[in-house]
Amino acid sequence: MSDNDIAQKPKTKSKPKLDRPKLYKVILFNDDYTPREFVVMILKAVFRMGEEAGYRVMMTAHKLGSSVVVVCTKDIAETKVKEAMDYAKEADFPLMLTAEPEE
Repeated sequence: MSDNDIAQKPKTKSKPKLDRPKLYKVILFNDDYTPREFVVMILKAVFRMGEEAGYRVMMTAHKLGSSVVVVCTKDIAETKVKEAMDYAKEADFPLMLTAEPEE
């Protein structure tokens, strides 16, 4: 190597640090009109819960007034809420779910 040669270091690629997406919780609210069996059916169909898990979530909402169904990204939470509310509206039940940011 002569004095004119310059040793070059290999360039390292730096990846930009990405923030994790904010999570949203889907909350089921109790009402006096929607049958328990219908709520469990919605939880099984829309949220892919088993019979026991759906029953537990429904009973928690029944006893405490509300229950967290699932925690996921905003897009998924809003889609699930809309799908469940559409099923309830189609069946003429006032089932209420919301998607709220997790603290």
